[in-house]
Amino acid sequence: VPEHVWRINLDPPEEAQHDLSFGAADRWWEQTDLTKLILASNKLQSLSEDVQLLPALSMLDVHDNQLTSLPSALGQLENLQKLDVSHNQLRSLPEELLQLPRLRSLLVQHNQLGQLPEGLGQLLSLEELDVSNNQLTAIPSSFALLVNLVRLNLACNQLRELPADLSAMKSLRQLDCTKNYLETVPPKLATMASLEQLYLRKNKLRSLPEFPSCKLLKELHAGENQIEVLNAENLKQLSSLCVLELRDNKIKAVPEEITVLQKLERLDLANNDISRLPYTLGNLPQLKFLALEGNPLRTIRRDLLQKGTQELLKYLRSKIQDDAPGPNEEPPVTAMTLPSQSKVNIHAITTLKLLEYSDKQAAEIPEAVFDAVGANPVATVNFSKNQLREIPPRLVELKDSVCDVSLGFNKISSISSELCLLQKLTHLDLRNNVLTALPEEMEALKRLHTINLAFNRFKVFPSVLYHLPALETILLSNNQVGSIDPVQLKGMDKLGTLDLQNNDLLQVPPELGNCENLRSLLLEGNPFRTPRAAVLAKGTAAVLEYLRSRIPC
Repeated sequence: VPEHVWRINLDPPEEAQHDLSFGAADRWWEQTDLTKLILASNKLQSLSEDVQLLPALSMLDVHDNQLTSLPSALGQLENLQKLDVSHNQLRSLPEELLQLPRLRSLLVQHNQLGQLPEGLGQLLSLEELDVSNNQLTAIPSSFALLVNLVRLNLACNQLRELPADLSAMKSLRQLDCTKNYLETVPPKLATMASLEQLYLRKNKLRSLPEFPSCKLLKELHAGENQIEVLNAENLKQLSSLCVLELRDNKIKAVPEEITVLQKLERLDLANNDISRLPYTLGNLPQLKFLALEGNPLRTIRRDLLQKGTQELLKYLRSKIQDDAPGPNEEPPVTAMTLPSQSKVNIHAITTLKLLEYSDKQAAEIPEAVFDAVGANPVATVNFSKNQLREIPPRLVELKDSVCDVSLGFNKISSISSELCLLQKLTHLDLRNNVLTALPEEMEALKRLHTINLAFNRFKVFPSVLYHLPALETILLSNNQVGSIDPVQLKGMDKLGTLDLQNNDLLQVPPELGNCENLRSLLLEGNPFRTPRAAVLAKGTAAVLEYLRSRIPC
């Protein structure tokens, strides 16, 4: 670091050596002391003790250098609030760090730390602590004193246990223990009343921990462990849970009590040993994503699993109603039956409000199908897996009641204005067609919150989507989209899931990191260079954080 940087508060500027008259703007002797110093992404091997000449520093960022130690003079920067020394080669932290009374954020991830200073709990103002990707085998017991800590990241270390004292962190909202060697979680951790996100992925857990007091817990990630049993009692305590991720375990059964998780939006049970599901799963009102691939399910056909969450939930709901055919079941359609004669499932229309004519390879929907509706309100339409080349014009007749339309697996090349009149529409499935654009008139679909456009031929992100305020889920994988507008996406307050896998994105704009409402951002299979696959593998929160760090100041 050039010497004059350390002396910037002390030495007069060069022009002061000359006999000049200074205007009001040039009065160097009135300048305020330096408060932020960013030396990130250089090749620094050491920091000078002269850092103490900058006592007003509130932020010091030296991440991504080659530092093997830190100067003890850091302890004299009593105004320091944020210290980022991540991505270096530090083997220890100086004890003097513990003298920083105002330090709120300490980032030391990606170093070579084997232990942390025993007195780390003295940093009472600390709100964020990231010690991930080091070689820690234990956590100092003084951590219990960090009562203002909101985010704690312990991921990718060598921890075999967590100290029960962590339960004293009454403000902690996010705890990440991914990729350690944890076999159990201390029962006392269950008293952490503020905890909202808990990451326990890639450990050695054999059972799901109990959380009786964690009434605010919204996300529990416990994939890639050795969990065999889901205890019904444990589930009952998680009333606020929105995300439950248990993929790649050894779970054999899902208890009926899973239906107490009324706020659940994402349930990932992929790659377990589950052979049957409780049909009541279909009644979870908020569930938008259910992953079951890689299980030996006997009761559900594989092709049904591939149709997506909404189809699966509909199937499960239908099985609750009745497993046996009712007395009104119509006779099977034979090869000799003409389409006009084939009876429409009136029972489904009247009891399930479902109009279904799918998997018929039909070039158009027979008039008899629409005629059968009569005055009955229809909420769900399924015309998937046919040979339709356009939106059926008579769909508009259902505009007063229909909220879920599935037209996937057809040959539709454009969206007609009829569809834009279905103003109660909340779910629209158009996957596996030949669409290249969406009409601006779709802006009228103010209630639409899920749209599936996967496996089409979009070369640009459909701009009308930016103007649909209720959208929560956009599935646009397997197209040829080349760019996205992060500023417009940030304006979509409700958007939680954005799937852009297998497109033609050559770059990911860093400003996308500002879309902090995104809970699931899927970008794999695109030709961009950054973020790298290792960053993508860490999940949405890590990708957004990485992108934010790349935004030019």
